[in-house]
Amino acid sequence: MQIGIVGLGRMGANIGRRLMRSGHQVVGFDASPEAVKALEGATGAASLEDLVGKLSAPRAVWVMLPAGKITEQTVEKLGGLLSRGDIVIDGGNSMFKDDVRRAAALKEKGIAYCDVGTSGGVWGLERGYCMMIGGDKAVVDHLDPIFKTLAPGAGDIERTPNREGADPRVTEGYMHCGPAGSGHFVKMVHNGIEYGLMQAYAEGFDIIQGRASEKLPEEERFDINLADVAEVWRRGSVVASWLLDLTAIALAKSPKLSEFSGKVDDSGEGRWTVNAAVDEAVAAPVITAALFARFRSRIDNSFGEKLLSAMRKEFGGHVETKK
Repeated sequence: MQIGIVGLGRMGANIGRRLMRSGHQVVGFDASPEAVKALEGATGAASLEDLVGKLSAPRAVWVMLPAGKITEQTVEKLGGLLSRGDIVIDGGNSMFKDDVRRAAALKEKGIAYCDVGTSGGVWGLERGYCMMIGGDKAVVDHLDPIFKTLAPGAGDIERTPNREGADPRVTEGYMHCGPAGSGHFVKMVHNGIEYGLMQAYAEGFDIIQGRASEKLPEEERFDINLADVAEVWRRGSVVASWLLDLTAIALAKSPKLSEFSGKVDDSGEGRWTVNAAVDEAVAAPVITAALFARFRSRIDNSFGEKLLSAMRKEFGGHVETKK
């Protein structure tokens, strides 16, 4: 298939590369001409107008930009450039309520809208992207060759029992969640859970490294190698996960994490997940506490918060090193 990609940063460019590896045609645009040139094999565009002009109808344009004003402006402008039957895809981390509104506005023009919650970070080029998709079924089915290429595939992960007759796409790593907004809603909660998991690892390793403190009785002090703990837990432990894999990588590179400030940012999804929990009267103490811990980290920092920063750098390329 042919697809336009707007936003050729860490994830947008790699999405383009993964698609081109499988023979898809990519037309790419970014505010940085250097980013456009760097996407070898793609047809470069100098503007949104140029990108739309280089696509064949029915056009599909994947927007991969930070949530907020820049995505809002881009989708709005595309709504004025595209034609009936074309498709806008938001693959960033937009708020799901914005998707509902945008889909309704574009539908009036005959333009379809899909929201694709995309997980995979800087590793997605090789590992593939887990995708949670919202939009009309016919539109999602039309785009299936794109999603199938980007997805990680079933791989060697053990099959879950009793899923006979279930949607096979889920096993491949992508899911049609429902109408517009549902994809980003599921991804939002996914990221909220991620906050909680990361916080639990950070606190646990902080407790282990703190056992060497001179404030404790000498016979109860343990100087434990954290990198080795992460490595051994990766192998057969019930707490094994990809986040733990990334923790092991970070600690092997820098056992003291001294280059990290410990001031941990939040990209919005944790806040939105907590707000959704309030709307639904659902108790979410772990996710809420993890979010508040990030707020606190900007005042004072612990080793655990440095580990949170290190994990964010490993999976998403987020840089929170010392200034």
